[in-house]
Amino acid sequence: MLKTIGAQTILSVILFGTLSFAQSTTEQPLPPASATEDWSVKPPVVTPATYGLPPSDAIVLYRDKNDLVKWQHPNGEAVKWSATDNELTIVPKTTDIETKEKFGSIQLHIEWKTPNPKEDKSNNRGNSGVFLMGLYELQIYESYNYETRIYYNGQAGSIYKQQIPLVNASSKPQTWQAFDIVFDAPVFNPDKTLKTPAYLTVFHNNVLILNHAEIKGPMVYQGYPKYEFHADKLPLRLQEHNSRVGFRNIWLREL
Repeated sequence: MLKTIGAQTILSVILFGTLSFAQSTTEQPLPPASATEDWSVKPPVVTPATYGLPPSDAIVLYRDKNDLVKWQHPNGEAVKWSATDNELTIVPKTTDIETKEKFGSIQLHIEWKTPNPKEDKSNNRGNSGVFLMGLYELQIYESYNYETRIYYNGQAGSIYKQQIPLVNASSKPQTWQAFDIVFDAPVFNPDKTLKTPAYLTVFHNNVLILNHAEIKGPMVYQGYPKYEFHADKLPLRLQEHNSRVGFRNIWLREL
């Protein structure tokens, strides 16, 4: 049997439903500003870098010839490159050099210059490289007014044979240039398989040329790179490729 609902009851139901809907759609009051203030970790104070001087928390790898003791050839011998008060220059056929200290993820600043192009034969023009962890190469090359001397993923600022730089920011031969590098080291799983590849962000002469670019594995000249398990920290290496490339003002910050 149906019961008749009075008009007043119907009106009450409508009003109650409308009120409930209005309350549900009304924005909640914002929390106080202090609710989103984070005071948990105070950033340490670092004096920033100025021209020719590293930041206060940097590890200085080469500022003058006294820093040569921080480097060695891969066989452990003392460095045979030419060192002056503020410049370290490759001596051809002496092999690469590497740091005695080992590093993982880093921020790296390094200044370099290529020699007179008349010194180098064929396409070996200012050829060198920065090897992060001794494995992952950021190419150094004389790429000013670059045309067809070398493939694009072999010019200055490339991840050698892997990634082409976004732009060519090279300056003239025999002028000082700079790489400012953020290197995220690869991470391996407990079973020694790759968890996360390495990445590079690079500014060349203050111009962004690699933006969180993936490194596909250690540098190989022929074939395709692939990761193999290695230690969390390894030496930083500078390549000797039979060209008198010079270096100065090398420092890094561990990340």
